[in-house]
Amino acid sequence: MASVETPPAAAHATALSVPRWLDRTARAVPLAVLPSGLWRMAMAVGIPVGFSGKLAQDWRPGPETSTYITLLTVVIETCAFLTMGLVRPWGERVPRWIPLLGGRPVPTWAAVLPAALGALAVAAVTIPMFWGGTPASAGGSESPQGTAAWIMNACYAPLLLWGPLLAVVTAAYARRRRRTA
Repeated sequence: MASVETPPAAAHATALSVPRWLDRTARAVPLAVLPSGLWRMAMAVGIPVGFSGKLAQDWRPGPETSTYITLLTVVIETCAFLTMGLVRPWGERVPRWIPLLGGRPVPTWAAVLPAALGALAVAAVTIPMFWGGTPASAGGSESPQGTAAWIMNACYAPLLLWGPLLAVVTAAYARRRRRTA
């Protein structure tokens, strides 16, 4: 079945049209990362997430812990959102409002290299989370149990999609940019 191309709108025009499936794939990345971020933010604001014993003490809300969790979540969500640059004009040409670089073309390697390394790194971090168990079982008896464990695992499972989805979008970006070069 032929891929349906997204018509280039003024706000989303790239050198070559981005297929609709690819745009949806890129949009799926931040959404796949969101549940784990929401779970962490619940922990940061003091909502009980099921830890007990030393783990509960180590991760109890406080200025340092909450700041760390919030910053971690913002950085992770920002990295996931950057996938959108591989299907948007700002991934091909630096936005004009950026000093010194605005309006210049983005070298293909400058987007592909970090995105490919990011896909590998994310896979290297997320796959072991589920190897031989689940995120909720990693802390042993102090980890969330029952419903809390189910919720934690359900929130972290979509992270397994991040690496492969980013790899697909990165490969398509490289192919598309090579055609316009």
